[in-house]
Amino acid sequence: METPDFASLFSLQDLWQTLQAERRPIFLYGMGNGADKILAVTRQRGIPVAGVFASDGFARGQSFQGMPVRSFSEIAATYAPDTCVVLLAFGSARPEVLSLIEKVAERYELYVPDVPVCGDTLFDAAFFSAHEKELAAARSLFSPESRKLFDRVLAYKLTGRYDHLMSAVTPEEEIDALLPLHMVRHATDLGAYTGDTLRELLATTPLTAAVAMEPDRRNFKKLQAFAESVSDRCAISCHQAAAFDRVGEAAFDASGNRNAGLATGRATMETSVATTTVDALLAGAATDYIKYDVEGAEHAALLGTAETLRTAHPMLKVAAYHRSEDLFDLPLLLHQLAPDHRLHLVRRRCVPAWDLDIIALPN
Repeated sequence: METPDFASLFSLQDLWQTLQAERRPIFLYGMGNGADKILAVTRQRGIPVAGVFASDGFARGQSFQGMPVRSFSEIAATYAPDTCVVLLAFGSARPEVLSLIEKVAERYELYVPDVPVCGDTLFDAAFFSAHEKELAAARSLFSPESRKLFDRVLAYKLTGRYDHLMSAVTPEEEIDALLPLHMVRHATDLGAYTGDTLRELLATTPLTAAVAMEPDRRNFKKLQAFAESVSDRCAISCHQAAAFDRVGEAAFDASGNRNAGLATGRATMETSVATTTVDALLAGAATDYIKYDVEGAEHAALLGTAETLRTAHPMLKVAAYHRSEDLFDLPLLLHQLAPDHRLHLVRRRCVPAWDLDIIALPN
């Protein structure tokens, strides 16, 4: 499948314009927070939704936003191929779930709306046109191969097309070859969750020390337990705080899962958390590698790393999928803070366009 080049993307209809012109029934596939966000947009833009369904085995007579949840088998028995449109309303990277989604895509026209993880700003045609200059400037900072992925991601975000999304994937071996983790002895993990990234690093690198930040109380306890379990191999300093651009306190979404964070849109001062910066935590100490996956607060976390970037020149991996602005805002900021770093864009196979990361490597 040929992806439109960057210049031609500006002439495309966005997903919501396509759905406004659609006359076939439109169904949601899946429930939860993603479905809530999609329904909010369809209602705002006058796009009728005929119903909701789940994969066989997940539809158990429940309802969602006043609609009965049907099974995929029920929909398939009622609607012939291509007689309805399906909007995927959940995310996953699990192969068995992706296989179920592929079966739906084989039968019906499937779209995967790009609703932001954090904030309410949609990546629609108006947003695309308003940020044309920033997008072009950010694209120019990436390696030639990364620009192809950049264009595929843009084509998906604008149109919601499933085929564009599934073409915007970096082979695992290319990611492994790009990021020289075998050189990492000290790591800084922002958004450490329960230690999954550090666990992977310990399995593949000569890691001997790490600084780990995790703001959520329940996740932090599990992170501490993991750190203690590997203390004979690696000294992990754990901090229950959110990575930010200043030391202090901020409203926090304490959802207790991977989505707990400062910028999710569900944060309130009723639940606050300590904030700190990488510069303050490291206090001049060197680090080889910093991972940023802080649920929409990546911009602020990078600002709080300015001195460390200037002096230590670490490798960086920065999540670039939480906000609609991330695709241009974060590379432009990285270039400002670390102008000698080379930027690459990578994405692992999943739906929607999550697991999209900027890898910044020092020259």
